Amino acid sequence: MTTSATSSRRVLRLAVVGHTNTGKTSLLRTLTRDAGFGQIEDSPGTTRHVEGTRLLVEGAVAIELFDTPGMEDGIALLDYLERLTPPGQRMDGPERIQRFLQSPESERRFEQEARVLRRLLDCDAGLYVVDVRDPVLGKHKDELALLASCGHPLLPVLNFTNSREQRLGAWRSALARLGLHAMVEFDTVAPALDGEAQLYDKLALLMDEHAGLLVELKQDVTRQKQVRHEDGLRLIAELMVDVAAWRVSAEPGEEEIKAATQALRRQIRDREAACVSALLKRYNFSSRDFPAHTLPLEGERWGMDLFHPQALKDYGVQIGKGVAAGAMAGATLDVFTAGLSLGAATLLGAAAGGLWQGADRLGKRIMGRMRGYQELSVDDAVLRLLAIRQLALLHALERRGHAAQTPINIELDPMTAASAKPGASESDLDLAHDKDFQRQLERWRKQDLPEVLVEARSQPQWSALSEHYENQSRRKQAVRTLAQKLGQA
Repeated sequence: MTTSATSSRRVLRLAVVGHTNTGKTSLLRTLTRDAGFGQIEDSPGTTRHVEGTRLLVEGAVAIELFDTPGMEDGIALLDYLERLTPPGQRMDGPERIQRFLQSPESERRFEQEARVLRRLLDCDAGLYVVDVRDPVLGKHKDELALLASCGHPLLPVLNFTNSREQRLGAWRSALARLGLHAMVEFDTVAPALDGEAQLYDKLALLMDEHAGLLVELKQDVTRQKQVRHEDGLRLIAELMVDVAAWRVSAEPGEEEIKAATQALRRQIRDREAACVSALLKRYNFSSRDFPAHTLPLEGERWGMDLFHPQALKDYGVQIGKGVAAGAMAGATLDVFTAGLSLGAATLLGAAAGGLWQGADRLGKRIMGRMRGYQELSVDDAVLRLLAIRQLALLHALERRGHAAQTPINIELDPMTAASAKPGASESDLDLAHDKDFQRQLERWRKQDLPEVLVEARSQPQWSALSEHYENQSRRKQAVRTLAQKLGQA
């Protein structure tokens, strides 16, 4: 991760601490957008040693983050600290911790706790990760007493706040009673869109000397999020233009047309899969996060579709007495793809013909048409489906933490989402209940296709699937225009 802070600023060192299996490694994965950091399992005590990672500032280290083992026996350690204090002698918290770290038990019974406390003493502050699904117990209070003895600021990070089993109110009350009034909600599986910004804001309140760095880091997080979003929309727009412009030629005859139809479907599936892979990579996820799904393509459009005014101008065609004739061909079916329910979607095919002036500019395509060849392109309904699928994936990626262990579940139907299978997280259901996003998708379901896609229909050289692909300036502008259209809420 890169921010805009200057390399001359002192590095901020943060220890990520807490009880076993609360999500400390998960927090680091999400903050660094590195799903491969550390090891995450359901069993307690997965992290046995201190591990570190860094956030970079224009190539220089700005923040060091240290993952620590879970504390397991705070009650016994507090009792041991009492015995280490000589009678009649007063010691402050850091002195008591230092005496413990010099004792034999720091390398035996309390070896794991010693690693945590030694690391916190060496850092500027600690992020105390809490699993708010757990009840507040005495062991948690003892842990906090031990950590507070190190004399460094502690910021509780309330994890798994989206869970149905969360006890957020109880934890907030308990932490306040312990004097920890500054805390942040940060679900590492499905963080809020402004979750990182809130985290850095709260840290800045506790650490004035690092406030400038944390403000710049917050600003950079916002910038990077916007850049990723724009890149994602561009990738989807490129897919849509490639698919709208692509066409397959078929010789006359039923078998030849059937073979060409299968080839078209295969090529579009592969192109969509490439877009999915690019989106996953841009957000630093892998194919394990979104298993591949095939797209059932029906209702291919027949005809050359050369009637867009821009296409007529490009080919030197004069608008006159055109001839159009055709028949309806297609199917009505329910489409269920990647957990996405679109309900009954009528996919219609259409045939069209016409008169061409300036036919010399169309070359082999016109000659093939005159010899009885057909040209297949995808139906409008398929383009709509592609847009909906990719926008839903983008929406899910932007709300997914890098600690998430279950595959992305794109469920857009509120009725289906309400009865989702057990174990589905709240984040999996957000798409179905995000009203702004649902309105965005409704436009793609019902409104006319954007003009740039209509134009792309008659520009086969715009498709990267074509051997005659030309990434000309008009195509680039079409992609930019479509990306803006895709991003409209």
